[in-house]
Formats: sequence, C-alpha cells, structure tokens
Amino acid sequence: MSELPDGWVQIALGEALQIQKGKKPIGLGPKGDDRLVPYINISAFETKLVKEYAPEQDVPHCEPSDTLLVWDGARAGLAGRGIGGFIGSTLARLTSDLADPSYIYYFVHSNYGYLNTHTKGVGIPHIDPIVLAEIAFPLPPSGEQTRIVAKLEELLSDLDAGVAELKAAQKKLVHYRQSLLKAAVEGVLTAEWRTQHIPTETGAQLLERILTERRVRWETKQLVKFKEQGKTPPKDWQKKYPEPMQPDTTDLPELPEGWVWASVDQVAEVFLGKMLDKTKHTSGEKLAYLRNVNVRWGSIEIDDVYEMFFNIDELERYGLIAGDVLVCEGGEPGRAAICRKEHERFKYQKALHRVRMFNLYEPELLVAFLEFVAQTGRLAKTFTGSTINHFTKESFVALCIPLPAMAEQRMIVEHIAAEIRNISDQESAIGLSLKQSTAQRQNILRAAFAGQLVPQDPNDESASALLESIRAERVEREKQPKIRKTKQQKEIAAMVSKLIHVLAEEGDWVSAQEAFRRCGVADGALTDQIEGLYAELRALDKAGRLAVEAVTDAQGRKLHDRLKLLPT
Repeated sequence: MSELPDGWVQIALGEALQIQKGKKPIGLGPKGDDRLVPYINISAFETKLVKEYAPEQDVPHCEPSDTLLVWDGARAGLAGRGIGGFIGSTLARLTSDLADPSYIYYFVHSNYGYLNTHTKGVGIPHIDPIVLAEIAFPLPPSGEQTRIVAKLEELLSDLDAGVAELKAAQKKLVHYRQSLLKAAVEGVLTAEWRTQHIPTETGAQLLERILTERRVRWETKQLVKFKEQGKTPPKDWQKKYPEPMQPDTTDLPELPEGWVWASVDQVAEVFLGKMLDKTKHTSGEKLAYLRNVNVRWGSIEIDDVYEMFFNIDELERYGLIAGDVLVCEGGEPGRAAICRKEHERFKYQKALHRVRMFNLYEPELLVAFLEFVAQTGRLAKTFTGSTINHFTKESFVALCIPLPAMAEQRMIVEHIAAEIRNISDQESAIGLSLKQSTAQRQNILRAAFAGQLVPQDPNDESASALLESIRAERVEREKQPKIRKTKQQKEIAAMVSKLIHVLAEEGDWVSAQEAFRRCGVADGALTDQIEGLYAELRALDKAGRLAVEAVTDAQGRKLHDRLKLLPT
C-alpha cells in the first residue's frame, strides 16, 4: 500500500473488526404471532426479501448499520449492508469500535476478489479468518472517515444510477430481439415488401418442389445402393419411399397469404451425430468433433473441441458442409447455429442434430424460428425427459416451421442480419460501458482508501490517537468482573429446568407453544425468559435428548413445531 496521508495509520483489519458468525434459530416459519424476527439467510441477503421469521431467542442478531459477510459457499467474501434480524449460519456480522460502519462496509466490499480467492475448505469454500484478519487496513481520523463515506455515497450513487440505466438498455435490446424474431417468423417484418413484390413461386408451390426433390434424392440413393450390391431394382421398389411427416397445424397461428406450414421432416434431412464410446471406437481416423457446448445461439465456438475415431464409412455420415444447421438435442435443447466453411473440418457428436436443407430453406430463418419458439416456451412442449430435457429426432422432424417463398425468405434473412448487427453493436457498447463503470468504481474506492478522495482537515483527531483511546477502553473492559446471575436470571434458570419435566411428563409429542405455556411462558413473557427456553432447547437438541418436528397444513405450509423428549 502506498504511503498514507498525515493523521492516518495502518493496522491489521482483524484489530478493527468484531466478527460474529450467524446461527440458524429454531422455530423458523412464516411470520406469525410468535414469529416476528426476520431470519437473514443467504437468499434474504442477496434479494433483500425476507421469507422466514423466528421467535425471539439468544442467537446472533444484525442491525441495518452492520456489515454482513458471506462466510461460506461460492460467494464467500461478498459483503453487503445489514438487515435487521437473526443472522443465517452462512453469514457473519462485522462491526467495529474503530471505524465508521459504512467505511468498514466499503473497505471489506472492495476486498471481495481477494477474500473469495483465498478461502479454505476442500468441498465448500469458507472465509479464512487469518486471511481476513491480516488484510492491511488504512484507518483515517474519525472526522475524515465521515467525509469519505459521504463522498463515496455521492459518487457511487451516481455510478449506480448510470449502471442501472445501462442494464435497463440491455433488457430493452433483449426484448427488441424477441420482437424482431416474432415479426420475422410471423411475416410482419416483410408485410410491406409483400405488397410490392409478387413471388414467382408461393410457399405452397415451393413445398411441392421440395417434396419432389426429396423423393428424387431418396430414389437416387436407392439406385446407388442397388448398383453397389450388384442387384437389379425389384418391382415397385419406389413404393417403399418413406413419406415425410405431415404438419400438425392444430393451435398454430395463421400465416400471411402465400406462406404455408411445413414439418421439418418435409423440408430437411435430419441426422443425429456419432455416439461417443471410447471402449468401441478405438480405430479409424482421429478427428475433431463438435459437442452441444460448442453450439451457441447463432454461432459455433471452436476453442474447446475434442477428438474421437471415425471410420472411413462414417466420414460423410457425420460430416458437415457450409449451410448445415446444428441443433442441440440436450443441454439447452433447440439452441442452433449455422455451419460455415471453416467448420467443414469437424464432425459432430450425438448430442447434436445436423439439419441439411439443400438450398431450399434459408438456414438463418430456421435458426431464427427455433430461437423464437424457444423464447416463447412453445419449443419446450416438444421436449422429453422428466429431469433432463431432450429434443429428440422424432420431436424435431415433427416440428412445424413457416415456409414463405424463397425470395421472401432471403428478404427476411437480410432484415434480420442487419438488425442483429445493430443489436450486437449496441450490446458491445453497453458491455464496454459496464466494464468502464466497474473500473471507475474500483478507482473511486482505491482513492478513498489511499486518502485521495477528500481533503484532510488538520483539526481532526489523528487516527493514532483514536486507536490508542480504543485500545485503552478495550483493556478496561477486559478488567471488568464477570456479571453474576441476577434474581431474574435465576428465575429463568428455574423455568428452563421445568421444561425438561414438562416434556418428560408428557412422554409424547407436544406443541412448543403448549410446552412453553406449561412452563409459565405465554403472551407478555420477558424476552430473556423466551431466550432462556430456546437456549435450553438447543442444549437438549445438541445432547440428543430432543426431537423437533414441523407441523404443516394440507398445502405443506408450516404451522408450528412440536417437541418430544428422547430417552437418555
């Protein structure tokens, strides 16, 4: 750390902090007469929405002025503002008798990256308290802390407002892209174009041509097979032609004049890729292949590809040519992208469908339609699988797609491409601005903790004097005798011991509310009494003497807890 201004002092962060780890309270449930204290778990911390409450009891409590720190999990080290309530077990409360609460918050928050990458634990990462305690902490004079916090809140508030506007613009671009795709596949995008152009071939006529060429391709392949096998084509062999699946247009929207619905089976050839089996595929030519992770919406990423063996008779079957569309069978089913010339050197795995349309349907239009029906949820209705979704070949070839005339298809694709470029440019500009905002935030915080954000005041009491005073106070507190139990505390202890007898006498399940009532704790009871009883419950639970079970209604909503004393 660079040299600090006059009046500042550098100490270990551990000396400035008091850390209190959270603990899950008992009796959690919806807010009710006996559950009034918010429970701040990781979800409430992240969303600021409290869903669970607990009765008053002796567990760590947080105030809005405190700093909360994620102690356990993937986001360990993330700091946030406090929320009034009980602290969850994966969080910790940070307070300080040396520094302004907001100054502590901003400083710890600025160290998230360091804390998150210096955790301990093999499975679940945890904050390393030694790492936290040893962070160098710049302590300004008390008055300057106040000025720094005020300036930070002014600057960061403006920055946050700008970031919010950028993220709102991002959302608008997403919505615009959805509207663009909808207009494209429903014919709205080219509505005016159709009034000025009469195609020489309608969608219905194009479909007839596609089906004719489909049959010709099949017959040609069959004749090649007969020739390779040295056989004469048998009588009526053409009758074995597999007719394509007819489109089921039930509940589908009406298309513009000149368009028709067609099944994927009618307009395209669909093949799944090769199954990866390292035990069987050990010979042939080792070639790079594409997986569903390589296929993104509208693009194919080739920086992470694997290899496997392909036999010579599989090279064409699993080959790719420019214009083919690859569609994910699993992962994010339906996600699709077009193969370009540079992708022809790859093969493809079974998790992908290869769609070949023989220049009779624009591949960009198919990708746009798949993205549109994926966004609207229509595509998901065709998936199979209870836990993992799959877009099977049977489902895919049955999918209905809109078929305009070829000239209109090209016009749609041209419009989409121009608008997508515009969207991409705006997204890139917003992304750059967001990165700049992040860098600006870091620069502001760096200046704050280097003493460069606000001017120093020579009249401020120095940080060293503040530190000396606080250290002296701490020493004096340590000298204070331990507080003995008061009369009220003795009464609580007696009441607590009675709880064991109440549970033993019942010998079976009893509601917590009824057990407390028999112990003399009812409406209007002292908070210390309630906390004492809950402390006893935790002790019994830890000793294996207590069973606690939630009682729910028919909808599974928790009503209350019931208790039972277990034998020793």
